[in-house]
Amino acid sequence: MIGFNVPPFTGKEFEYMQEAVASRKISGDGKFTRYCSDWMAQRFQVKHVLLTTSCTHALEMAAHLAGVKEGDEVILPSYTFCSTADAFVQRGATLVFVDIDPRTMNIDETLIEDAITDRTRAILPVHYAGVACEMDTIMDIARRHHLQVVEDAAQGVDAYYKGRALGTIGDFGCYSFHETKNFSMGEGGALVFQSDESKEAAEILREKGTNRSKFFRGQIDKYTWVNYGSSYLPSDLNAAYLWAQLELADAIDADRMETYEFYHKELKDLADQGCIEQPFVPDYAAHNAHMYYIKLADEPTRAALIRYLKERGISTVFHYVPLHSAPAGQRFGRFHGEDRFTTKESERLLRLPMYYGLRPEDRARVVEEIHSFFRQ
Repeated sequence: MIGFNVPPFTGKEFEYMQEAVASRKISGDGKFTRYCSDWMAQRFQVKHVLLTTSCTHALEMAAHLAGVKEGDEVILPSYTFCSTADAFVQRGATLVFVDIDPRTMNIDETLIEDAITDRTRAILPVHYAGVACEMDTIMDIARRHHLQVVEDAAQGVDAYYKGRALGTIGDFGCYSFHETKNFSMGEGGALVFQSDESKEAAEILREKGTNRSKFFRGQIDKYTWVNYGSSYLPSDLNAAYLWAQLELADAIDADRMETYEFYHKELKDLADQGCIEQPFVPDYAAHNAHMYYIKLADEPTRAALIRYLKERGISTVFHYVPLHSAPAGQRFGRFHGEDRFTTKESERLLRLPMYYGLRPEDRARVVEEIHSFFRQ
């Protein structure tokens, strides 16, 4: 059986987790949390990194710090995971969905401005498959209309837009370290941002509404409850697991990129024949090989290929069901403009097995079975 995903594992995870246990500091903000945060700050050239229990929680923090409140509107693509929307619905915001660019599956930046009203508070670009949205245009629109930009970079860790790390361009960026991502801590994420003004508020929010972070830095002699907050701080055990992978980030990146390039090269003949479409990466984007997908002619063809591969022991998946068609999406939001591509493209996309350590013979069999399907 060739699984769709195998969580990354380098071999050092247990050693580092035992080290965390031996230190008797397994709650949040221990040594390994600092290692991971410092690594991201340096690699991504971002001032502030707060490890969180999930990307969902990073998005919730961003929604709070961006000042989103009851009656506000936020603009986002419908083709995304529900967490992108949930974080802002919890703040009382109305979701305003706009169509995607079918080439990248990202929000169509040319449609954003027309969706802005006097209630719009934020724009939520989602960097699908680790391929950057067109951030210059989005940031220009945001600045002219005095809007916040929250980047959902769940799939975009160690991917770049014109040399800048995804998640570090807008006001806030949110990363995921879920088991399906390039680097994992099982469940986990991070909130990143450049503004010094947001630092204290972010720390208080993450530490249950207390100024505990300042206490541990020796800036105050005791800590107390000062504002609204929640428990967004992950265990240092999780951070220890993640650190083993961040240490080998370049090797993991290279391994995944090799699989991506293999798929891209070996399936090109099917694309040339019009059987499939392959991913498109704009010149401004440096992706992270988070996924490799193909697009089929239509939903019935995709369903047939999924069945065919499953019968041969190969697991493939698709996502997302567009949020504006879901019950909660209809309740909490609206689609602005025409749905030309979101639904149609979502019904054609299929993700192939992609993970660190995928064996060359397994990826070759995936390609061969896809060819076999079309030969029939």
